[in-house]
Amino acid sequence: MPDRILPDWPRKAPAPGVRTFALLGGLEAGVRATLTSVMPLEMHAAFGNADTVSGIYFVIGFLSLAGGLMVPWLTTHLPRRWTYSLGIALYLTGHAAGVAGGPLMAVAVACTALGTVTCFVCLSAYVLDYVSKPDLGRNESLRMFYSGLAWTLGPVVGVTTLGIWRPLPFLIAGGLALALLVTFWVLRLGNGKVIARARAPAVNPLAYLGRFFAQPRLIAGWTFAVIRSAGWWVFVIYLPIYAVEAGLDKRVGGLALSASSAMLFATPLMLRWMQARSVRRAVQTGFAGAAICFVAGTAIALTGQSWGVVAVLLAGTTFLLLLDVAGGLPFLLAVKPSERTEMAAVYSSFRDVSGIFTPGLAWAVLLVAPLPWLFAAIGLCLGGCWALAARLHPRLGAARRR
Repeated sequence: MPDRILPDWPRKAPAPGVRTFALLGGLEAGVRATLTSVMPLEMHAAFGNADTVSGIYFVIGFLSLAGGLMVPWLTTHLPRRWTYSLGIALYLTGHAAGVAGGPLMAVAVACTALGTVTCFVCLSAYVLDYVSKPDLGRNESLRMFYSGLAWTLGPVVGVTTLGIWRPLPFLIAGGLALALLVTFWVLRLGNGKVIARARAPAVNPLAYLGRFFAQPRLIAGWTFAVIRSAGWWVFVIYLPIYAVEAGLDKRVGGLALSASSAMLFATPLMLRWMQARSVRRAVQTGFAGAAICFVAGTAIALTGQSWGVVAVLLAGTTFLLLLDVAGGLPFLLAVKPSERTEMAAVYSSFRDVSGIFTPGLAWAVLLVAPLPWLFAAIGLCLGGCWALAARLHPRLGAARRR
């Protein structure tokens, strides 16, 4: 059959764009959102108290950090498409351990963390390959919009199905992970673009860490991501534990997360608000608002108003969502094209460093004070980032004038 008779799409996949990565991000959000509120409850049930749970998360954070930094090395031996598939396989392994439950919940959390960072590094590298810098803000906003339904329904579905039959949320998450794997291969992203270099790429993680520490803009952008993520850690992990210890229904954490996630549908409006002002102003507003709300959470907890704590921390997540739209841009806009995969790995480490920092902070706070004081501690960290954001360039992210 003559080649000209064949349609184009079977021979070559459409060029990936913003919607491609938003779709993949939305599906992965479903995998994670279903278990986000289930994991801390099951960990608390399996190991008995917040101190032990914090210690386990602390160790897993180090494991995940090391795994994420090794992803660029792995991609030099295993094509990126297979590395991304390996990340999904880690999700599935974690779901199987979650079905077994008990002490294997630690394995479930570890595999989920490793799967998250592996998929994140690969997807970030794809985004930097195919999405232009002026479109990065739109990409983040659309990804969050596509993730809105998953993060709105997922936590509620997770804690509700946990009460119906304990393994059910893990089976649902496993089904979504398989759907993500099939979608990824149907989209045929391949191994991304190849960027020519004057010298061979460094496979030693310490080599590109040196290049990262030599660029203050990257350090600042990464710090924003770490503290923003730590704020979410406190809300997702420690608010449900606080609610249970305060005598509230164990579903409160999942319901609060679903309510905050419903605001994901407002992220296009947040993007417009940011574009009408500046990245610097958006980042400062996000950190200032979140800091005030988390510190207020501790003040309200001291009065014994548990529902008030839930409400004010829920309000704080509005500002964390604004940071999800704008907070990653200071880093992404500073990345050199020749360092996409390596710096994507460095950037992805914010999840793991926050996964070390937050349980470590919680452990330190719990040595001297009750759990509600953790809200004030993270609020002070958010306030510090507000001050750091004042040093960003006022026109960061704006289109260049011609």
